[in-house]
Amino acid sequence: MNITKNQVKNIASLKQKKYRLQNKQFVVEGKKGIEELIDSTFELQHLVVSNSNDFPKVKNKWIAKSEDFSKMSNLTTAPDCLAVFKIPSEPNIDTNGLIVALDSVRDPGNLGTIIRLCDWFGIRQIVCSKETAELYNPKVVQATMGSITRVQVNYLDLEMFLNDYSHPIYGTFMNGETIYTESLPENACIIMGNEANGISPEIEKLSTHRLTIPRFGINQKTESLNVATATAIVLSEFRRRLV
Repeated sequence: MNITKNQVKNIASLKQKKYRLQNKQFVVEGKKGIEELIDSTFELQHLVVSNSNDFPKVKNKWIAKSEDFSKMSNLTTAPDCLAVFKIPSEPNIDTNGLIVALDSVRDPGNLGTIIRLCDWFGIRQIVCSKETAELYNPKVVQATMGSITRVQVNYLDLEMFLNDYSHPIYGTFMNGETIYTESLPENACIIMGNEANGISPEIEKLSTHRLTIPRFGINQKTESLNVATATAIVLSEFRRRLV
């Protein structure tokens, strides 16, 4: 059936966090991302396509025109398909293995990239401070490239969580022990800090180990690494020791 103006308006409203939380729904754009979520445990609510032959396994589809997609899409160039999924309840946290903790990582693109990196390096659990970017922000969902289906993300009181955590806690700082020479365990929590200010003082006090990625540039003028780039290096080093 053809999509109605009211349905277009409701989906467009999900660009705003208030309506995502109110309706417990979020939008996924593009065929690959939609297919990954359909094949996962996420619950499909609505599928909107420009061609009724797309996604043949899904029976109930809304047909939309390009101008409708432009209103609903969060992208500069609107795709020809999007889907609305239900926001699930947060599952219990498994503290075994490696956990990535994000302390006020506010950029949606960084969060999405970190989720994708965790998927690549086989890390299934991310815990986030409540100040970290929202998981179902369209920019986060897009940046995960489907990894949102394979990495569990929980929002919590990070200080309280780390106080109760029983394995080593590795904070990433500008000054610390070089990650290339440290002994890195299989069970640990790795804290990545805010883009501008790093790890907050409250969380820093709970770090049992301080790690740094050393600079090799001759002039030593680069102030810091992007948090997603730093996460890639840190996770690569932790995983390299297990090969």
